[in-house]
Amino acid sequence: MDIRDFVDDLARSVAFLSRLPVPERHFIGHDGRLSRAVRAFPLAGLMITLPPAALLSVLVALRTDPLLAALLAVAAEVLITGALHEDGLADTADGIGGGRDRDHALTIMKDSRLGSFGAVALVLVLGARIAAIAAILPGLSPAGAALALVAVAAGSRAAMVWHWQALPPARKDGVAASVGEPERTAAVVALASGAALFLLLLVLSAGALAACAAAAALAVAVLALNRLVLRRIGGLTGDTIGATQQVASVAALVALALVR
Repeated sequence: MDIRDFVDDLARSVAFLSRLPVPERHFIGHDGRLSRAVRAFPLAGLMITLPPAALLSVLVALRTDPLLAALLAVAAEVLITGALHEDGLADTADGIGGGRDRDHALTIMKDSRLGSFGAVALVLVLGARIAAIAAILPGLSPAGAALALVAVAAGSRAAMVWHWQALPPARKDGVAASVGEPERTAAVVALASGAALFLLLLVLSAGALAACAAAAALAVAVLALNRLVLRRIGGLTGDTIGATQQVASVAALVALALVR
């Protein structure tokens, strides 16, 4: 693996997944495709979540109310990503929940307006993330809280690649199709590194039992979403990739809260 190529892929992944500024030199000669860059998604997710994780660590050290600390950390995550994944979740919920058939669901998902299914999904998932983080904070040190947050960030970005490589594109002209399917080797690197970061950081912060429970919950949630998306719209879209990150994240956090 050429380290310079990987650094370029990491920078492109950070730019794709967040609003963080990235130097232009990493995009010279780049055609916009992410087929190889997805290998860096887990590490990019970790880096993107470092500021919210640091904020959470400071709040825990200051003995801030857990619910307030969790709310501020999640708000920081949303600001840094530009609500990219939340937007995908809302559109996916609107399409799958309100679509009469495949074509109608895809049409709804292209509509930028927020529907009732999307609004409910956002409220439930954001609420569950905040509540789950608040529930685990009393049992974690400031460093442990930060490690848990970045672990889930890395694991949920690996879940995006899993969803992306497991399903065919639902549209030939969609965002997912335009940026290319993940290369097989890149997908393997993303899944392996994402799983390693997820488990290692959770073992260090919350213990082996909590790490295993979170991993199992994440896997079951992504498998269920994959099956639902394939059955309802015949494949993935850019929205369902974002929804996968949200579903994986909330599943892991809720499992941690239940075990802790």
